[in-house]
Parts: sequence; C-alpha cells; structure tokens
Amino acid sequence: MLAHYFTLSLRRLWRQRQVNLIRVFSLALGLASGLVIFLVVNYMFSFDRHHPHIDRSYWVVTDIQRENTMQTDAAPRPLAEMLRRTYPFVESATRLETVFGRTMSVADGKPGAVRKFNEARNVCFAEPQYFNHFLVEWVAGSPAKALSAPNTIVLSERYARKYFDNADPVGRTVRFDNRVDLTVTGIIKNPPANTQLRYDALISYATIPGLERKGALLDWEGLQSMCFVLLREGTGPEQLASALTEVRKKNLPGDKAAQYAYQVLRLADLNHERSGMAPRPVSYALIAVGLLLVLAACINYINLATAQALQRAREVGLRKAVGSNQFQLIRQFLLETALLTFFAVLLSFMLTQLAMPLVNRTLAAQVEMLYPSISILDLLHPRSLQWFLGLVAAVVLLAGFYPAWVLSRFNPTKALTGQLTTQTIGGFTIRRTLITGQFVLSQLFLIIVLVISTQLKHMQSVDWGFHHANKLTVWLSPPNPVPFDQLRQAWLQLPGVESVTYASDPPASPYNRPTPFSYHFASKPEPFETRLRAADEYYLSAFGLSLVAGRNFSNTDTTAQEIMVNQTLVRQLGVSPVSAVVGKHMRVKDADRIIVGVVDDFRSGDLHQPIVPVTIVHDMGHTMMAVLTLSPNRPKTTLKGIEQIWDETMPYQVYKADQLDELLGSFLKMERLLAGFVQSFALIAMAMSCLGLYGLVTFMAEGRAKEIGVRRVLGAKTPQLLWIFGKEFGRLILIGFLIAAPMGWWLTNAWLQQYSHRISSNVWALGATLGITAFITALTVFGHAFKAAMRNPVEYFRTQ
Repeated sequence: MLAHYFTLSLRRLWRQRQVNLIRVFSLALGLASGLVIFLVVNYMFSFDRHHPHIDRSYWVVTDIQRENTMQTDAAPRPLAEMLRRTYPFVESATRLETVFGRTMSVADGKPGAVRKFNEARNVCFAEPQYFNHFLVEWVAGSPAKALSAPNTIVLSERYARKYFDNADPVGRTVRFDNRVDLTVTGIIKNPPANTQLRYDALISYATIPGLERKGALLDWEGLQSMCFVLLREGTGPEQLASALTEVRKKNLPGDKAAQYAYQVLRLADLNHERSGMAPRPVSYALIAVGLLLVLAACINYINLATAQALQRAREVGLRKAVGSNQFQLIRQFLLETALLTFFAVLLSFMLTQLAMPLVNRTLAAQVEMLYPSISILDLLHPRSLQWFLGLVAAVVLLAGFYPAWVLSRFNPTKALTGQLTTQTIGGFTIRRTLITGQFVLSQLFLIIVLVISTQLKHMQSVDWGFHHANKLTVWLSPPNPVPFDQLRQAWLQLPGVESVTYASDPPASPYNRPTPFSYHFASKPEPFETRLRAADEYYLSAFGLSLVAGRNFSNTDTTAQEIMVNQTLVRQLGVSPVSAVVGKHMRVKDADRIIVGVVDDFRSGDLHQPIVPVTIVHDMGHTMMAVLTLSPNRPKTTLKGIEQIWDETMPYQVYKADQLDELLGSFLKMERLLAGFVQSFALIAMAMSCLGLYGLVTFMAEGRAKEIGVRRVLGAKTPQLLWIFGKEFGRLILIGFLIAAPMGWWLTNAWLQQYSHRISSNVWALGATLGITAFITALTVFGHAFKAAMRNPVEYFRTQ
C-alpha cells in the first residue's frame, strides 16, 4: 500500500510540477534561512564549551563603580595567587594577560638579518595552571614544565611555521620587543575558531618581573590580568563570590574597595554582553527570526496546496467512492508533503552551503576573530541532527496536515458532480489570516531596515568636530624608546607629508576609558570623570582643534605637567567663563598638573554617547601612534617613503599603519552587520509574501470565477474586475500594517535610544513601508489577476 501511495504521489507531483516547484522553492528558502541562522547561533553557543570541567570553571572580572559602572574583563594581578593559596575550595586559579602591539622577531638565517612580526590579541602571558583549565592539545613539550621558568614561550603549530618555517622550533629563540629572548619549550595544536582564548603564543608569566618595575605583580589597584578559577566538586559560585568580597576589603584601601566590585561569570556563559560575539538576547532573537521565516514558508505551502484543492476534487471523490477513508487520504497527502519537503531540504542544503562562505567572511571581518568554519556538516552532530529532524517533521505536519485534512473531508457526491466551491472548503478566512501574518512579518522587517539604513547613513555624515581626512596613523611600539624628533623631521622632508603629531589616540578612539580627577579639592575626586589623550604640541593644528581660551602646549614642558581640557569638562565643573580654569591646577593620573588651555568640543568616542569631558596631557611617554597629515595630491611614492624611513630609523620594530577614516569606520561595524542581516531577512520575508500572494490570488480566481464571468457578461471593464482583487489585497495589507506599524515603531525607537546622535523621527518609515508593500504586492498580483479578468466568461460557466 505504501508503494502504491508513493507511486501515486510521484505521478501527481510531476503532473503539477510548476506549482510544486514553487512549493519546493518556498519551503527551501524558508528552511535555508532557518538553517543559516541556526548554524550561526549554534556556533555562538559553542564558544569555549570544549574545555574540561566547564561546569566548575569561572571567570572573575571587575566592575569599577564611579560616575557610571564600567565593566571590565580584568582583575588585579595578585588575585589568582591569593585564591589558590588561601582558599581550599579553589582547586586551581590561573591568570593571563593578552599582549597588544608588541614586536616578535626571529633570526633570518643571515648574519644580522631578522624577521619582524607585530602581534596583537594572539599572544599572551600565561601561567602553567593555564593547561589545567583549558583544553590544549600538545605536539611537543610538557604542560607542567613548559611555562614554569622565565623567558620561555609555547607556540601553536601555525605560529611555529610562521616564525621558523618547517624547521624544528623547540629550543629556538624568539626575541620579544627587542628586550628579552624567549626559548621555545613546547608546541601545541592551533586553537579552534570557536574560542575567545585564541592564543597562538603563550609566554611564561614569570617573564613579567624582568620586563616591568619591581612589585608590579603585587599591585591590587591595577586591572591588568584575566583571572580564571576552577572550583572543587560540590563548591558553588556563591562561596567564591563571598571570598572575593573578603579579598577586596582586605587588600584595597577603603575608598578603592567601595569603587571595585568583583563579579563571577560562568565560563560556559562566556558569550554575553561583557565579552563574546553576541549577547544571549541577540542569539535568542535570531532563533525567533529563523523560526518565523520557516513558519512563513509553511504558510506559503498551505496557501498553494489549498489553492489547488478544487483541481483535486474529482480525484478525492472517486477514491472515496471506491472505499478510501479519510485517514488513508490524509496519509497519502502527508506523503506528498513529505516528498516535497525532502526535495526542499536537499535544495535548502545547497542554498545554505552556498551562503556559508559569505557568512564566515562576514563574521570573521566584523568580530576580528579566527576565520570560522561553519558549514552544513555541523548538522551531523547528534544534538544538531536531532533538532533538525524534529524541525523537518514539524514542517511536514504543519505544512501538510491542514491541506490533507481539507482535501480528505470532501463530500464524494459533490466532488464528482462539480458542486464544490471555495466556500465549501473553508472560504478565505484561514488564508486571509495566514497572508496577513506574512504581511505583518515583511512590513515589520521593512520598517526596521529603513530605520537602520537611515540611521547608518546619518551616522556616516556626523561632524566629529576635528579633521580626519587624509590622516595616516603609524603605530609606535612601546615600551622601546622612540626617536620622535628624528622620525618627524625625516617624514616632513617627504613630498606629500604636511604635518606629524604624536598621540596616545586620535580625538575619537574606541579605547575611551573614563579616568577620575580632582579640581576643586585635591584629595576629593569630582563626581564625573574625564577621558585622557596624551599628545604633543602639534596635536591641535594636525586635527584642526580650536582653542577657546588659554594657549597650546609649550615645547619646554618635559615633565607632562601641562594639560588642556574641553568645554564640556569646564561646563560640568560649573566654572564660568571658561577662561577662568586657565592657570588652575588639576590632579589626574596621580599627578598635579596645570590647565594651560581650553579646546572646543569634539567627539571622543562612538555615537552612542554624547560629547563627554576630555583632558589632553602633554605626555610623550604615553604616545602610541604618529598621525601624519597627507596632501590629497601626494605622489604615489609617499606611503612607500614613510615606511622606508621607519625601517631605517627603527629597524627592530614592525611598521604598521592605518588610515584614520578606517579606524573611525570601525565605530559603525556592528551597525553595518545588523543592517546586512536585517536587509537579508527583509528580502526573504518579501519573497515569502510574494509566493504566498500567488497562492491566494490563484485561490481567489478559482473561488470567484462565476462572479467574474457574470460581471464580464454584464459589461464590467477590466479595471473594475481587477479591483475585485485589489480591494481584497489592499484590505490585507492595511490590516497587516496596522499590526506591524506599532510593533516596528516601538522596536526602532527603543533601538535608536542607545544613540546620542540619531535620526529625529521614523514616522516616514511607516509610510514608506506601506507604499513599498503595496507596490510589490501589485506587481505580484497584477499578472495573475489580469489573466483571470481577461479570460473568456464562457469558460467560467463551463467549469462551474
């Protein structure tokens, strides 16, 4: 019997192959959308889940509670040692420190020749306990001894090849920052892409005392290391939190203890607001969107299946007349749905895999991570496969049961005598509801797309308050001494280089941590904080910053005493006029300094926050970059000349340069990613709606065929007949809009509130959404409606 059903189903599917192709493509599009989202979210949830003892592992971080609570990912350096030495319930604790902007060099085989590498994020200082906490596969070396001694380093296979090509790296030497030689004591497997601890080189933590001032590892007020704790069996995080409170009060002065709060985070939940590719709420929202798109595909299938119901009336009537019961008919129709779903799944696999390279590239570019290897093969994992098979079964039941139930209930007498109409098989009520739901989804996405795109364009046109075009940032390599004057004079000799300034950051920087300071009372911090910039006397002219009061830095100030502040800082101090602060003392970074000038306001961070207080310190010792202003008409050889001068002046340091506009563009990274995702979802939702509309207009043409024929015979013109369809769809569009508009208004307004620089209104987006939906609907419906309106009325009467 099953083979018989299978043969009949294949014949039927082939006979209606045009409609079935639409059904298959619609289902495949929805399933592919859901699959892409599922694979991305599954990848996000997989971060650092592979480590041993994940259920007992915790990350200790610090919140700084001042004007606002500032979340960090760090802890004091002595904390890990204190926990593992003092508290028996702590099985192990380890600390590590990520290295940023340091130079690694290796001998090139020729006398005096070296290869240089600028390293950031992939290198860290780590303790031997690191290997007890995190899964590391060893190729050579001993985990117990590899990092126990100072001046040792463990490399991944990738970095071993990078530094030493195919030679055996164990026992070889890597020079760190041209200050210390590190001996390679071990080789480990490359870290997986789905980890935030993506370290390819681990330097022994015991190396730090030889690089920094005495007592640097005993500083309880600095936040320089990450601390991970492994608790013993049966110990809960509450006990660790209690111990941290005790440690904080014991080792920090009273005022500092009140400002610092240690937080305990589960390592299994590493992907959250503080750190990770996406917070959990975002991941859950993506899952909801994926399920909605799959649901929209099922709705299309139902509409298309029921639209063809009248064409199968005689078949159903005949089979019932010869003895088939309703259950047998439902089984056959569900088998047809299962076959179509099978073909849709195969097509969805192809569409998903085709999309994966773009998804992987986008994730790697946006979150600055190792290139992820997400693919359709991830579904072969037992839990993923179980989830996917459940989804396919749900699609078969959801998409197939209602049409099967409708078809199997046909009265055989009416079916064989042609007395069935659309009203006798349920009318438009369910189909109208389903199409309205699709309109709600597509219009909601359209509203969100329009608002996000407009906000992104608005942010790209922001006035930063300083000159940023034609600026090249060359990264310095502290803590090595930099010959500032020599570099500046050499660069200024190049044609196309207009100015050179040294600074810790440009005026707007992603590294924008607030710093407490004192003005009114030397021993009492102000109730708000400032952002610091270290700079030289050429900083103002290079960026076009205007002095409102006072003067620029003096080149005779060699002790970093002179500072300049912006107008917002003076205003929040309550000092008027702004010139009154000039000559006054201000204590910042544990030093008394003198305010020599007030500069006009400029944006110091991303566009989420308003203009905030900023202090510029005349401090060459903390500058991290040289900013070169280039002529728009510079020769093509200018950039090569800049690098050549660097190599001649600082032969042991790696040349690394970026355009300042690219750095500012990084502020919009997440907005671009969000806009891309939402635009994709909106296109898919609109495609779903168009396919659903095809089903409904087919159903309307069948159901109102006699009415159209009568109206045509009585003299109705084509526009009047088209209005029958236009009125129906116009009503559904309007109902969908009345539901989607308030939802879209609420969501977009809530999203816009995070930006201080935002578009003033999104009312226009509602009107534009209604117009776009109406236009796309008209294009989709018009062809089929026109064909129905122009049909010979005799054919309508003959088939009714």
